[in-house]
Amino acid sequence: MKTFVGSWQFWALGAAVFAALTAIFAKVGVSAVHSDLATLIRTVVILAIIALVVTAGNAWQPLETISSKTWLFLVLSGLATGASWLCYFRALQLGDAAQVAPLDKLSVVMVAVFGTLFLGERLSAVNWLGVVLIAGGAILVALR
Repeated sequence: MKTFVGSWQFWALGAAVFAALTAIFAKVGVSAVHSDLATLIRTVVILAIIALVVTAGNAWQPLETISSKTWLFLVLSGLATGASWLCYFRALQLGDAAQVAPLDKLSVVMVAVFGTLFLGERLSAVNWLGVVLIAGGAILVALR
């Protein structure tokens, strides 16, 4: 039997907590530095932490054992992540965190749509209602 700590729900909630903290910390962090430089600093910190995690978990593997398809999609994911972070930090520099973060979370809606269109995932009517409510809620929170 799985423990809560071993469940996807635990880790998803952890991601949400740290994403919220990211917005708050980043809003303060970009107040006195260009948002692109702030993104670089954050990226270097993340790279160091992930290198430690991979080393501690003995998760290194020879790079040549990674398929070209995996490389392609990980590189595309990295490019999308970088673009997202650059946009996010610029938005935080220009707007309030309490308004920027909800619009950023429209990514939840987009993942639902893209997952059904490109990955063949299926959502029930109740799931789609949730997607619509998330979209509406994000927009309402972002309004001034």
